[in-house]
Amino acid sequence: MPKPRTQFLCNSCGSVHAKWMGKCPDCGTWDGLQEYKAPTPDARKQHSQTADITHGVDALTLADIDLDDVPRTATGTGEFDRILGGGIVPGSAVLVGGEPGIGKSTLLLQIASNLAAGVRSLPADHAILPRPIKDDPKLGVRVLYVTSEESARQTKMRASRLGITSSNLLILAETNVERIINQINKLQPAVVVIDSIQMIYKPDLPAAPGSVTQLRDCCMDLVYLAKASGVAIVFVGHVTKAGTLAGPKIIEHIVDTVVYFEGDRFHSHRIVRCVKNRFGSTHEVGLFEMTGAGLKEVTDPGNLFVEQHGPDGPPSGSILTAAMQGSRVLLLEVQALTASSVIGAARRKVSGVSSDRVGMIIAVLEKRCGLRLAAEDVFVNVAGGVRVVEPAIDLAVALAIASAHLNRAMPMGSFAVGELGLGGEVRSVPQLEVRLREAARLGVGHAIVPPVGNNVPKLGGMALHEVRRLQQAMASI
Repeated sequence: MPKPRTQFLCNSCGSVHAKWMGKCPDCGTWDGLQEYKAPTPDARKQHSQTADITHGVDALTLADIDLDDVPRTATGTGEFDRILGGGIVPGSAVLVGGEPGIGKSTLLLQIASNLAAGVRSLPADHAILPRPIKDDPKLGVRVLYVTSEESARQTKMRASRLGITSSNLLILAETNVERIINQINKLQPAVVVIDSIQMIYKPDLPAAPGSVTQLRDCCMDLVYLAKASGVAIVFVGHVTKAGTLAGPKIIEHIVDTVVYFEGDRFHSHRIVRCVKNRFGSTHEVGLFEMTGAGLKEVTDPGNLFVEQHGPDGPPSGSILTAAMQGSRVLLLEVQALTASSVIGAARRKVSGVSSDRVGMIIAVLEKRCGLRLAAEDVFVNVAGGVRVVEPAIDLAVALAIASAHLNRAMPMGSFAVGELGLGGEVRSVPQLEVRLREAARLGVGHAIVPPVGNNVPKLGGMALHEVRRLQQAMASI
């Protein structure tokens, strides 16, 4: 019988090669190739070989499938329940990603404490949730918090700072996935938190922890355990410099829900966004504020991202707008600044919005409105560190740039929302009435909007200035 041919696996990209090389020809990683050995048979394979294939689940028609609500467990943190669609589903796998130090471990430790202590709470506007939450007044469930990056003593220190003392919360400092699975089978917790999956390893595999092979196999073993036993597992994942989750993309396909932390360590607020959810909507976001006692929920964003200016009003290049984040409205302040530069070397620096979109808006201002910005450095910023991807703030960005260029401030309390076309036309945006109602609630007196006709009712104290072209909107400067 011929001897099996040796193969080498790249830990970075997962490509397989017939011989060892110092540099992977696919991804360019140095010293990333390691000899690949087939893993030993696991419990899944042994079970599939011994199980009777004639006994299983039969196929059903759509009419035979029950549409009862998926059972959920409220986490006691309404903003986190919002993005999950109402709570944690038993047997589900949730992946939480974010930059180092942004608050992932803090939030999950608080959620684990709420679950262990039996705390149940609903967000202020919980009526938007797609499924109702069943409150459980009894004692909390058992939660296992697996820390692979810190010792049990370090986790205890963080819990002490947060005031967590629940006896139902168990701490396990372990990196071996087989020992973790053994503890889960032994303790039978309802929820398991793995912080983080990048440090977990499987001893049967020769690859280092965090490699493609280790991440894939460890994640699959834990997700398989969750589906078989009904234990909900929450993973913490690292992110790359580009802001995406590190490791193979297959991890995001394996889990049921993928959640991202947004914001930075230099601002107190955090936005938790759901980008994948098999049990609910992906349009909701959760808002938190980092305090000395941990992450605090923000149920009413209000003026969270708007700076309160003095009696003289805002300076030139500043205007308010509204962005939709899921089903809620965030009132934001768009700021712009222009400065003289050398023709051909003008800079365009953008924070919070798409740089390509800002470049298009500058071109429209030059072509349709006659502004000469080719020799101007243009800086655009959304105050508060929020990132907006929808085109509904195009009009606000254009007016902020024009106001900065002309060095004339917008009237106090000015508000603008609308999509901008290449011809200089102002297009309508979805959910305009919701945006205007939120702006009126917060005291905005003058709104520049696309033509609305009689679709939007009168809003107390707010004057609507309907514009069809950008030139009409610039008359307000």
